[in-house]
Amino acid sequence: MNAPVQRLPIKFGLFHGPHHATNLDPTYAYQRDLMLMEHIDRLGFDEAWIGEHHSGGFEIIAAPEVFIAAAAERTRNIRFGTGVKSLPYHHPFIVAETIAQLDHMTRGRVMFGVGPGALPTDAQMFGLTPADLRPRMDEALDCIVPLLRGEIVTKKTDWFELKEARLGFGCYTKPMMELAVTSIRSPAGVLAAGRHGAGVLVLGGIDDDSLAHHASNWRIYEETCAKHGHQADRSKWKFTLMIHAAETRERAKTDLQYGLDRYIGYSNDIIPASNPIPRGLPDPVQWIIDNRRAIVGTPDDVVAGIERVRAKVGDFGGVLVFQHDWANWPATLRSLDLIAEEVRPRINNTNWLRQDSYDRNAPKQTANRALASQGIAEAQARFEQAKRAGSSEAR
Repeated sequence: MNAPVQRLPIKFGLFHGPHHATNLDPTYAYQRDLMLMEHIDRLGFDEAWIGEHHSGGFEIIAAPEVFIAAAAERTRNIRFGTGVKSLPYHHPFIVAETIAQLDHMTRGRVMFGVGPGALPTDAQMFGLTPADLRPRMDEALDCIVPLLRGEIVTKKTDWFELKEARLGFGCYTKPMMELAVTSIRSPAGVLAAGRHGAGVLVLGGIDDDSLAHHASNWRIYEETCAKHGHQADRSKWKFTLMIHAAETRERAKTDLQYGLDRYIGYSNDIIPASNPIPRGLPDPVQWIIDNRRAIVGTPDDVVAGIERVRAKVGDFGGVLVFQHDWANWPATLRSLDLIAEEVRPRINNTNWLRQDSYDRNAPKQTANRALASQGIAEAQARFEQAKRAGSSEAR
């Protein structure tokens, strides 16, 4: 068996808003989210990105750093990122200081994901409009990155001021932890990422048109990186994908009857995206499959779906399962089990040497059986000979 064609390894993780329907008790939801982090750590998932939201009722983590600190104490290997920290709502010095402290407390297991803030209803409570958010994010990021690198920053804007500011202790990870910026449709996210050499977290559809748009944004990112002296690294290009796996397609579709309608309601009532899943569909699960809003089915279907994305956009570095309660808790855990057990090894060809060993030795089984039988017969003969010799000496 020849070695497989070398592809960029894909890390597997979770993009965890979280999305909890309003029927779930919030105290219980927080504890279950921590249990979920422990579960995927045991499964060997590489990372989890934890969101920040302040309205809408579904996405109930307001301070991802607090959650990450608790989750890091309960886990061993998995890395955690803010997914994402909404920079326009916070003073940049406090953000930098907090994430640097978390970097020390997790011994380098923290990643710093940033964005402008997803929900207009959040911005309104801060007295902001959606048009204010991207410029504020850029202003904050222009200060936070040098602060994390130990530099002195002086800057005055209409919403914050820094005077010869420098962090008191810096980062555990040198020169700083992994940085990523969200990208949805507009090029604003990849422009910000390219200026700072950050990675890109892609949020959005995986239909052909969306994938073409993401590929176009990547080209903009490459150009921006080059302009600012950074190397565009596809291992830092990560895609959030809505995935649910089960042993059969029928089981996977049935699982989603638990909570998909609630998510459709949220996406129509709260999320500002212009093309939510329509209400009132006769078969919403089949609709999201047919329109490539999600990958739902067996592990074979999930592998095929991920490979389709890779064929359309080229190599990328991460699959982040977009986590929400469209399936119940046991079905959710089983889906993640199947991704770890059957999807990840095939995507990354982690078993090719084992399979090669099996394939090279299986055709030799008849000869091997004969050799084994011969070995047993010879051992038995030696035993009998030793037994006879012992009896003779005894006489």
